[in-house]
Amino acid sequence: MKIVVLDGYTENPGDLSWERLEALGECVVYDRTSYEESPLIAERIGDAQIAVINKTPISRATMDACPNLNAIAVLATGYNVVDVEAAKEKGIVVMNVPTYGTQIVGQYAVGLLLEICSHYAHHDAAVKEGRWEHNDDWCFWDYPMIELYGKTAGVIGLGRIGQATAKILNALNMKVLAYDAYQSEAGKAVAEYVPLDELYARCDVIFLHCPLFPSTEGMINKESIAKMKDGVILINNSRGQLVVEQDLADALNSGKVYAAGLDVVSTEPIRGDNPLLTAKNTIITPHISWAAQAARQRIMDITADNLEAYLAGSPVNVVNK
Repeated sequence: MKIVVLDGYTENPGDLSWERLEALGECVVYDRTSYEESPLIAERIGDAQIAVINKTPISRATMDACPNLNAIAVLATGYNVVDVEAAKEKGIVVMNVPTYGTQIVGQYAVGLLLEICSHYAHHDAAVKEGRWEHNDDWCFWDYPMIELYGKTAGVIGLGRIGQATAKILNALNMKVLAYDAYQSEAGKAVAEYVPLDELYARCDVIFLHCPLFPSTEGMINKESIAKMKDGVILINNSRGQLVVEQDLADALNSGKVYAAGLDVVSTEPIRGDNPLLTAKNTIITPHISWAAQAARQRIMDITADNLEAYLAGSPVNVVNK
């Protein structure tokens, strides 16, 4: 059995081990392969039976060029980089990691909000630049300090991660509203379900925790922003394509949206012409909500579990049944 890991670096930059995959057969690990369609992808898969990927795409053409390939393991929840229909036609099993970062992604989302409310990093830098030492007053601040107590937060997408975020918001004594196409008792325990337009109208802060579907792509746009409260705060560490970025940048620059905390953008790595790079009151981090070592270890463990179950003839977490 030959296993090829095509882009292993972000999952394991050196602080984890591939030993469980190596125990399953010959295992070749590449730190990086192309994130765009490239003949190099098929070349590196070669005669391997299993390809392990994170963001390297596996197209129909790549599958055609790799006739021994019979399983693809994705080191992530999202699997849009794989042509799953082509894989299904060819009998190639595609497996993902459906739950690994629930708590850390919720923690990160609220962390973005707290940074917006208090600008910790900015004021830390100001102190170290000597501004406090030479200040006329015993304290100073460059941005309004925002208290979250009693404010209303909206969570769009109340799945596992949305619920984790909602629980933290409850602890901050915020009123939590939610919109989700599928309501659950677990969701009702942490938030009040409301129609989407009502959520837009009532919330001081809006979190995006929904998957990327044709129905959600570009859902944050000038029309939906117009329905929001003036001075709303937007947090997105779900998928960048949920947002029409020029519309959000315009709303930030006009003040309609007070601030945005973003860990994702539509094209990653971010392009230099992204309008959000120069928008007012915008925090952008490089898609790292998921990257705590504990979460990455869970990815490694679940991927190994997936491959062991597949090789035993009882595959789990299959996305193209």
